[in-house]
Amino acid sequence: MIELTKEFLENIKHLIAAKDDKEIKLLLNELHPADIAEIYEELDLQEEAYIYPLMDEDKAADVLMELDEDARGQLLKELPPELIAKRFIDYLETDDAVDLIRELDEDTQEEVLSHLEDIEQAGDIVDLLKYDEDTAGGLMGTEMIVVNENWSMPQCIEEMRKQAEDMDEIYYVYVIDDDERLLGVLPLQRLITNPSVSKIKHVMKKDPVAVHDNDSIEEVAQTIEKYDLVALPVIDSIGRLVGRITIDDVMDKVREQHERDYQLASGISQDVETSDNVFLQTAARLPWLLIGMVGGLGNSMILGGFESSIASNPKMALFFPLIGGTGGNVGIQSSAIVVQGLANKSLKIEDIWSQVLKESAVALINASIISLVVFIYNFFTLGDRIVTASVSLSLFAVVIFASMFGTLVPMALERIKIDPALATGPFITITNDIIGMMIYMFVCVSLA
Repeated sequence: MIELTKEFLENIKHLIAAKDDKEIKLLLNELHPADIAEIYEELDLQEEAYIYPLMDEDKAADVLMELDEDARGQLLKELPPELIAKRFIDYLETDDAVDLIRELDEDTQEEVLSHLEDIEQAGDIVDLLKYDEDTAGGLMGTEMIVVNENWSMPQCIEEMRKQAEDMDEIYYVYVIDDDERLLGVLPLQRLITNPSVSKIKHVMKKDPVAVHDNDSIEEVAQTIEKYDLVALPVIDSIGRLVGRITIDDVMDKVREQHERDYQLASGISQDVETSDNVFLQTAARLPWLLIGMVGGLGNSMILGGFESSIASNPKMALFFPLIGGTGGNVGIQSSAIVVQGLANKSLKIEDIWSQVLKESAVALINASIISLVVFIYNFFTLGDRIVTASVSLSLFAVVIFASMFGTLVPMALERIKIDPALATGPFITITNDIIGMMIYMFVCVSLA
């Protein structure tokens, strides 16, 4: 790991300007691909293009995958399909190769695949492209050590050596039968301590944890977390071993999902980065801002209907922010808990009524304490019994409603296959703000 100081970057730029290839190569050989990718973010396109050929093929391919998605896309647009195939795809594992291919348009995809010299690799990539990218099949790679249950130990070791030549990392050794169905895992400890065993099936660990190729990324992540695995085999509908998923690939996908959910909860309708242009960022933010504006206009219409009541008792207006803010905060808290439970599978749709009852109890306690605190404060400072009572009663009702609404909405969205994270954002805030204001005004008029 390096620290990208100003002096370090200036040295890189100076070496590029001086065309000191030897020194640049020495420097790049000492750096991790992730560090080189970070350096790339500080270089212009000409400087990037100059140092790329100075790296060996394996490192160049790894650096490409470490680049920011936008930077990688910009670079790929400048490269011919043949170069993408022979300079990058040939040196990537199949899961990374598939991710890279997905970023290209269909015509370029076909051209890149046609330039691959390894027909078996091209076939694996084509097969993996058929899977949805948010499933285990779309995330898996095909590089793994596979042995047959009927092999002898010497034969197994010899085959493992051959298979390992084309692999960067070895996580597990998977055991299959003659029909390629996954039967077990061969721990290396047993491989070492049982060198003379007659067949692999006598020392393998049976019934390994696995996922199906159509399982979601969330299910894969939960399985890896539950069983503390660094890699996970993937099987098809009849139990045949079709690939493996490593923990680093899962973490990347989970991080991307969390970023999307956070942006959605913040009222950003598209996946955007700080590096995106003004128009893209505006398009991502504007829809919910417009919806929020409509919500604000709705509040104005509600207040306009009670204009005479507000004019006769202006102190009512002092508590508009309190009513709206409290309802929004309570709703977001309730929905965030439900969304989290749905995401990690600790809460199921079937548990809706038990969750509603639990949330009702929490809401009653919170509503009682909040309304009591506000009542005591207003009683001694406001000097208006009607407004004091109206604010406390309204807060009590608003907290109850917001809690129920924040609980039920994400569950309803989950049932109709809409991302529940939508419920933790402006939708909850705007709705609770409008309903809260209506409750407040009706209570004030009723008690007046």
